[in-house]
Amino acid sequence: MKKLIHLGMLLGMGFAVTGLWSQTDATKPAAATTAKTEDAGRAKASDVQQSSNVPSDYVIGADDTLHIFVWKEPDLSETLPVRPDGKISMPLLNDIAAAGLTPSQLRDEITEKLKKYVSDPRVTVVVTGTSSRRIFATGEVLHTGPMTLLPHMTMLQALAQAGFTQFANIKGVYLLRNENGRQMKIPFNYKEVVKGKHPEQNIELKPGDTIVVP
Repeated sequence: MKKLIHLGMLLGMGFAVTGLWSQTDATKPAAATTAKTEDAGRAKASDVQQSSNVPSDYVIGADDTLHIFVWKEPDLSETLPVRPDGKISMPLLNDIAAAGLTPSQLRDEITEKLKKYVSDPRVTVVVTGTSSRRIFATGEVLHTGPMTLLPHMTMLQALAQAGFTQFANIKGVYLLRNENGRQMKIPFNYKEVVKGKHPEQNIELKPGDTIVVP
């Protein structure tokens, strides 16, 4: 009889150990899945951040395209256009002024507003389209119309992209720029500048500038 009781106790202990092993193994996939999800979220944020080609001090403007990524909040993560009024619309937050801010400033603004709804929000703002930064070329150029204004682009660089026709007066090129509601005409003698003369004429361009080649 004692042997039977002893055997029963051993069997009971064996079942208990097996149950513990089963529970431990069951928690491993769940933990691994959670870890993979968090790693994927971090990787996605990193990929989004690396996809931007604009400098950190880039100022957002109307018609730009932004990707807003909120970690662990897929319903709040989306790609948005900046409206002509300079604002974007996000779930929960409605309209937010974006134009005139850098990506990091807008990130801080969104983060602060999300604290009412999300615990410890982690936000990434990436400029994926820079339609607000455009200049224009007209006259005797091969490529007329708007072109994307690259960071620190100069007159000489823009003209190299636009090209000249055979009838272009390269000595009489000029730039039209609006400053404080007034239009300025800035001369640019291409022939002299390419020879290294009058480097002060090779100014850095601003959004909305128009290059005229007579």
